[in-house]
This record gives sequence, C-alpha cells and structure tokens, in this order.
Amino acid sequence: MDLTVVGNPDNRRVTLFLAAARRRRLPAPEVLPWRDVLAGARPARGALLRIDSPGEDPEVDRLLRGAATPARHGELIGTAAAYRGLVRAARALEAAAGTVLNPADDIAVLCDKRRCHAVLRAAGVPVPAALPSTVDGYPALRAAMRDAGWSRVFVKPAYGSSAAGVVALQVTGTRIAAVTPVETAGGAMFNSLRVRRYTREADVASIVDRLAPDGLHVERWFPKAGLDTGVLDLRVVVIAGRATHAVVRTGPGPMTNLHLGNARGDLDAVRHATGPAGWAAAMQTCERVAACFPRSLHVGVDLMFSVDWRAHAVAEVNAFGDLLPGLLADGRDTYTEELHALATGRYRAFAERSAMACAA
Repeated sequence: MDLTVVGNPDNRRVTLFLAAARRRRLPAPEVLPWRDVLAGARPARGALLRIDSPGEDPEVDRLLRGAATPARHGELIGTAAAYRGLVRAARALEAAAGTVLNPADDIAVLCDKRRCHAVLRAAGVPVPAALPSTVDGYPALRAAMRDAGWSRVFVKPAYGSSAAGVVALQVTGTRIAAVTPVETAGGAMFNSLRVRRYTREADVASIVDRLAPDGLHVERWFPKAGLDTGVLDLRVVVIAGRATHAVVRTGPGPMTNLHLGNARGDLDAVRHATGPAGWAAAMQTCERVAACFPRSLHVGVDLMFSVDWRAHAVAEVNAFGDLLPGLLADGRDTYTEELHALATGRYRAFAERSAMACAA
C-alpha cells in the first residue's frame, strides 16, 4: 500500500498517521508538505493520497488566500479566499494522484457550511433549521430572525472550522448577548482560545458585519443536553461507513470545542442517558452522514442531543475531523482504524455500496 500524505510534517495529525502506519508495519508514507504543494509539487500517479488539514502555518495560509491575505496572521478575513485556494489545490492533487481518500468534491462541500447543510437536509439527516443564505450583515440578520420568530441563533462563517468566528447570539427584548471566541483588537478581528461575552449591540453588529463579506451560515440555536459537567455534544468519527470512535465534549457555555478549554466527558453516561435505542439511532445518523460522502475514508460528525435526550441533530461535519488522540476502539486509534479499513477492503465496499445507493 503506497500512501502519500499531504500535510505539514510537524502537524499532529500527520505524525499520528505516520505512527499508525509504523504500527501496521507498512512502508513509510511519503509526506508532501502543503508549502510544496502550493508551489507546484504533486504526488506520484497511482499513490493512495490522504489530504490533511493545512493547519496553522502562516505561509501556507498566505498562499491559500492569495490577494486576500490579511495584514496579520489569524485575522478573521479572507476565509472565502482560503476556501477557494484549498479546493483548487485539492482538485490539482486529485488530478495528479488519481486515488484520493478524501476527494476534492467532498472537501468542497464539507468545508462550506451552507452547502453541507443543504446536502444533509436533502438526505433526511436531522440538522437545525437555517436562515436563508441572503443574510449579508447585522441588519439583515436581525430582520431574518424577526421574520422567523427566532430569538437565539448560531452565526457561523460559511468557511471555517474549530469554532473560528462563530457567534452564539441571544436576543431578549432590548437585551442582547453574544458568546464567541472572536477578539477585537486594533480595528481587526482575531480568533481566540478564550470565549468572550459581548452585550453591547454595536460590538455584536460590528463582528457580524465584518464576517459577512466572506459569507454567513445562520442556524437556529439547538438547546443541547448536559450532564453535571455542563452542556455537551459529541465528535463522532465515521470510518468507511462505520461510527467507530466518539468523544464527549463538555463545557459551561454553548461552545464545547476542546481547544477552547473544555473537557472530555463520560461517554458511558451519555449512552446511559440516551438509552440503547437512542444511541443506536444517533450512530445511524452519523453513518447516514458518511454515506453522503461515499468516497471519503472518514468524516468527523459533531452531534448534539436535545435537553430531554429524545432527539439529536448534526451541528457540523468535518473533512479533517479524525484527531482524537489516545482514544481507542477495538484497540485501534482513528488512524490505525483507517488503515485497517483500507487493508481489509471495508473502505472499498463502503464506497461502492454508498455510491450505488446515492445513484439510485
């Protein structure tokens, strides 16, 4: 099995994938750095190609964004340009390699929240209701919320990950509250590892208006279940059509991403709260999500349960969402499980079966 990984050599995803290949005593995958790819390097024809996240490399970010590069690294502008650069590079890589474990068409949908939401909804996957994509700034947002009768929404940049730029907005009469990792400084906006609360409407309007030019996806707030440790959701990794790994993310506020200082929760407690039937239904939903992307070896599904544990919905689907270090299922981490699915033919069978079902 000749594998090539596109990713930054020091990226944790890449190093863990290489370690998994060593454990399975496979030939060491070639690592093609993103900087080289964006300078024109291409994989060998016929190699199995895994495209990994471009990560946080400032030079890679600059090359992806091109003319839309912000003056300071990490500034929350130019996300649409970065998305276009990523998809363009993925298409060039796929054309060169031929066999890609997460093809460009899937990356293009998974990294566009509006398109992904539409695909899932058309497939019958439970997702929160969304406002029309014509929301192009704060006045339009408030007008659309009034028309829909919604007082609580999640405002998400159309292109982005790791909660970057996401605003959890609540309006109660004349009062407003927004929870977000967005930090404003020196007339610019940056993503932060600290969640902030804004209560001045002018501040919230400024954030939304600055995010809007790159596109917004606005969903109705889905009240999430909680345990003693706080509200929670799950990251479920589906590999070759099978939900294999899940981690509970708990926190005191609406954003439970682990990198924002939140904690892993008790998976057994969640399974007990949902009951066997509820858990099985939730995992079937995650597998139905994966079937929408039949040529992707894996997807990461962010799954929410309602406060009464009787319903669930998909918040996000991640093209590069398999980083769950230290989490084992059947003795395998996510990367070892991916290689196992390739070696046993499970991935090929899933791709062929799902493609036929989608065409039917």
